[in-house]
Amino acid sequence: MDLLIISPSNIMKTIIIGGNKLIFVTLGTQDKHFPRLLEAVEQLNLNEKIIAQTGSTDFKSKKMEIHKFLSQDEFNKYMKEARIIITHAGVGTIIYGLNLGKTMIVAPRLKKYGEHVNDHQLQILETFSKDGYIIPLEDFSKLEEKLEEAKNFKPKKFVSNNANFVKHLDDEIARLTTKNK
Repeated sequence: MDLLIISPSNIMKTIIIGGNKLIFVTLGTQDKHFPRLLEAVEQLNLNEKIIAQTGSTDFKSKKMEIHKFLSQDEFNKYMKEARIIITHAGVGTIIYGLNLGKTMIVAPRLKKYGEHVNDHQLQILETFSKDGYIIPLEDFSKLEEKLEEAKNFKPKKFVSNNANFVKHLDDEIARLTTKNK
């Protein structure tokens, strides 16, 4: 939504209010560092506000408004206001963003860089990207290309698999308990 303001010094000035000119970067709140993603964002030349929740990753930026941790209310506010969310491949963040209908560029933390204890985030990335939920980012030098792709990307509506999982779990428990009688 644009608001026109008329003043003597500036006949018409457009200010964007709530115009989704925000990119929200979130690294989660774990004790795992992820400076590679922040370094890639820092290299971008954008005319948008970038707010980053960095968790345990210390990072100084000239382009991002850095917050180590946010209250739940602040986090929710930025998730809702963001035009694009750039995040680690954490399931909780991904599902929350999908439930908000957000376009997300998702990058996995990798064991070889000491960003996690294993490479399970690659599996998360693969699953959500092949199903059309997210834009995957493995080559951080391609972040600008992914932002271009995001302009036309519409994430698939998220459908939880919990009911199916619970049914299979119940069936397996029933099979095992019947087998052991």
